[in-house]
Amino acid sequence: MRTSRTKRWKLKPAADEQAVQGLVHDRCPLVAARLLAQRGLKDPAEASVFFRPAMDQLHDPFLMADMLVAVERVERALGDNERIMVYGDYDVDGTTAVALVYSFLLRFTGNLTFYIPDRYSEGYGISTQGIDHAKRDKVGLIIALDCGIKSIDKVDYAAENGIDMIICDHHRPGDKLPAAVAVLDPKRDDCPYPFKELSGCGIGFKLVQGIAQRNGIDASELEPLLDLVAVSTACDIVPVTGENRILTHFGLKRINNEPRPGIKSMMQMAHVKKKLGVTELVFTIGPRINAAGRIEHGRQAVELLLAKDQAQADQMGLRVDGNNTARQELDKDMTREALDHIAQDSFLRDAWSTVVFNGTWHKGVIGIVASRLIEQYYRPTVVLTESQGKAVGSARSVKGFDVYEAINACSDLLEQFGGHMYAAGLSMPLENVAAFRERFEAVVRKTIDPALRVPEEEVDAEVRLTDLDDKLARILHHMAPYGPGNMRPIFLTRGVVDTGSMRIVGDDHLKMTLRLANTNGPAFDAIAFRLGEHYELVKSGAPFSILYTLEENEWNGRRTLQLNIKDIKSGVEGLLTTENAKVLADVSEQRS
Repeated sequence: MRTSRTKRWKLKPAADEQAVQGLVHDRCPLVAARLLAQRGLKDPAEASVFFRPAMDQLHDPFLMADMLVAVERVERALGDNERIMVYGDYDVDGTTAVALVYSFLLRFTGNLTFYIPDRYSEGYGISTQGIDHAKRDKVGLIIALDCGIKSIDKVDYAAENGIDMIICDHHRPGDKLPAAVAVLDPKRDDCPYPFKELSGCGIGFKLVQGIAQRNGIDASELEPLLDLVAVSTACDIVPVTGENRILTHFGLKRINNEPRPGIKSMMQMAHVKKKLGVTELVFTIGPRINAAGRIEHGRQAVELLLAKDQAQADQMGLRVDGNNTARQELDKDMTREALDHIAQDSFLRDAWSTVVFNGTWHKGVIGIVASRLIEQYYRPTVVLTESQGKAVGSARSVKGFDVYEAINACSDLLEQFGGHMYAAGLSMPLENVAAFRERFEAVVRKTIDPALRVPEEEVDAEVRLTDLDDKLARILHHMAPYGPGNMRPIFLTRGVVDTGSMRIVGDDHLKMTLRLANTNGPAFDAIAFRLGEHYELVKSGAPFSILYTLEENEWNGRRTLQLNIKDIKSGVEGLLTTENAKVLADVSEQRS
């Protein structure tokens, strides 16, 4: 059964009213105060820190378990001119982490190399081939980034070959930590580090920060590295809160004002004409970096990010951009094949999860295809292909459902798995695919809340159109960078009508001018991307309710406020429509 496009509208819990009143002042209207209080801010002093991120707000890196041991081991390697290998995964987080740590260590030593495993011949994480390469290259220390927290046997293998390892990871540890010289991971049960949600590149930055701190290097000298942290934070979908918000703030400033040649090249390839935020990094820079490892080799991405010369970067950027184009074609073809497969399979049509397998699919694109399938069938999804005689796959989830735990419940059928709440990788014997499909479906049916089977839009605040003004727009601008944990506020306004100017533009988008029904109040330009299905409702003149973000639109040097419509419902009830109630009732009836 294909999921309805209908969405649930869920109003966020009301903010603490005492905090709200403490935040209201001439420059902070009530609507803005409620938004800030929702984000946990209690008074103007906390709001001031929120609006003014500073490097000195970062935590001391030595609060992280094993940090001192790690820094001392790196210092010993540098002092002894020991050869160091910087090792990272082939995705955005891994390649940016390698570029960051490698470029920092270059200021101390030339006896340095980096290694990115091949996605297809080696797979995710630390590989035996990588360690063998390090041994041949006479490496004494491997710094592993964005991987290694479960590589117990590989760390032991490295030690047997006389190679020490420092693990810098942000994934969940298993029951046992690898016997590395140091394991930097805030998610360790015994790690007192106060912020747990750094990206893999963010962990690499904390190591660099620790080395700098011990060697009298000013924090300002690390700021040129923060563009890489911002890209990894955005593309690895970690919360843009706490330290991540500070690092991303300064990283975006660097990207938008003084981008490194490799990032500048990718911006040009993507025809970027405005300042980048987190969303733009995810959809322009991230896919190009990932495409290197998906189509050819992740090493290309690191070389592009390390390029010092713009002409060299542009030449390398062309190749990376070509890989991205090839990736897009594969993505489109595989998604179509997967949708056809679901349509023809009675088990999958009526399932609460999606598990599809095709041994000819390109391994580098299956994660993207899983995300595409969720756009069509809103349910936890695993896409599998064949690699080296095994079924290997990527999993993606719907909001609120822990796909990692669902896969863990099937672990006896698997050879390897790892990941996060919303994304995971796995491998299994080919003969286990059918059993895995049935088990995964059973686990999802048993554990998923029925409401999570309907896409949800969280509403930050219900407002009147008269609440929308330049003052609020300025505050919203300064609340960025937006991302998970600090999303751009979504507003609800009930009972609006179009003034009669509505038209369909582009690919099924509605262009409107909206005001409150039966009033002569302010009217706002609005754009509703891919919501042409609501044309007749808007055209009828009947009042309707909208969810939207408030944005500034600049045209011919004139700046105006515009509503970016996320969803439309008939009537003025908004959160209480019978349509919402019916969807939830239908879902509840299906649970058995």
